[in-house]
Amino acid sequence: MKTMMKTGTLHVVCGCMSSGKSSELARLLRRATIAKIPVFAFKPATDTRDGMEVRSRDGQTHEARAVSRAVDALAVVPLEGPGLVGFDEAQFFDEGLVAVVDALLRRGHEVVCAGLDTDFRGEPFGTMPQLLARADEVTKLSAVCVRCGDRQATRSQRLINGRPAPYDAPTIQVGGEDAYEARCRSCHEVPGHPAP
Repeated sequence: MKTMMKTGTLHVVCGCMSSGKSSELARLLRRATIAKIPVFAFKPATDTRDGMEVRSRDGQTHEARAVSRAVDALAVVPLEGPGLVGFDEAQFFDEGLVAVVDALLRRGHEVVCAGLDTDFRGEPFGTMPQLLARADEVTKLSAVCVRCGDRQATRSQRLINGRPAPYDAPTIQVGGEDAYEARCRSCHEVPGHPAP
């Protein structure tokens, strides 16, 4: 009788800028390390802000490998789990991330993807909608709105020269607190957003 290998699980950690996504990923990676579970962490090579690590705004870090394509992660992770595989800034990975996650799950790995669920326009970002639809667990985090202090800031406000970025600005721009801030739905502004 053939024994079936246990499939893995997918946990997606999402939210706006400054909501604690990378902190939560670093925490989960650290817990797995303490439990002596093999840990593999990846970040997109386009995100050069923090070198070779997952780094949160509150100073939590975990070593990570920068990859140009999501599929490059498969060459690093063993064929069979269990292991914990983390992807930081998942919204910046190419569309191949979904297939990579599916392959890792079939191999029996636990996968955690952390990223922005929406872009600066408030619209679904990259492969995050597909990952959220496949997730076994979703942790949606919020921040504090920098304008009004609302504790349910769920939007990432992009700023250009201190002003809200217009709707037609490029979707992808890697940046930190100088280019983005957390805002609640009421304070989030996207000049030129087409009317529904």
